[in-house]
Amino acid sequence: MEDEKTPTFRKFLNPNFEVYPEGDYWEKFKLLKAKTALLIIDVQNHDQDLAVELRNAGNSYLYDRLNGMVIPNAKRLLTFFRDQQMVVTFATLGNQRADGRDRSPTQARPGWNYTLLKIGSTEQEVVDDLKPREGEVVVCKTTDSTVMGTQYGHILRWMGIEYVVVGGLFTDQCVSSTVRDLSDWGYTVFLVEDATSAINADLQVWETRMLNQIYCKVVSTEEVLQDLAAQ
Repeated sequence: MEDEKTPTFRKFLNPNFEVYPEGDYWEKFKLLKAKTALLIIDVQNHDQDLAVELRNAGNSYLYDRLNGMVIPNAKRLLTFFRDQQMVVTFATLGNQRADGRDRSPTQARPGWNYTLLKIGSTEQEVVDDLKPREGEVVVCKTTDSTVMGTQYGHILRWMGIEYVVVGGLFTDQCVSSTVRDLSDWGYTVFLVEDATSAINADLQVWETRMLNQIYCKVVSTEEVLQDLAAQ
């Protein structure tokens, strides 16, 4: 039974799955406004269309979670970061060539991960509710990892960022690859569980459990906002 000391994010996790043991390692990390960036990954019109397509085929998980949880919570985070004049960044899938020859093999391979999104097209744009503002960093990638596919890791370093708060799509693909690479680069990563989504509940649970404690700390939107507001 949960008590007041139970981290909020545990409410999202299925107790039937194994989890890495928790210790006090992450407790020493407190988000510092001047050294923290928000990263929203791949919440694009293309994914809204995919969510509708899956819902029409009988799987409403992504549509319900994207519109009822991911976008609203990402918007809450964006509002806070903007109000506090903190660093806001976005990663998007996008190729420069119309034929997609500049894509990585992962994005060009036929099947689920196939993605052809010309930069500047309507499908490639971030959804209206989360639209980047002037002065906010937006990187385009043709890989799953934001770090591997762009100068993002360098940009954060040049800006003096040490902590990255991550949300977006999809938890087990681009989000996971980015979190792992950010961790290997030496950034302290906080993955916002209720601002991310996979295409089904099992993938969401499995991936957040695998990432937690090793590559990041899995948290809720409310936890991030409370920690930052307390400073």
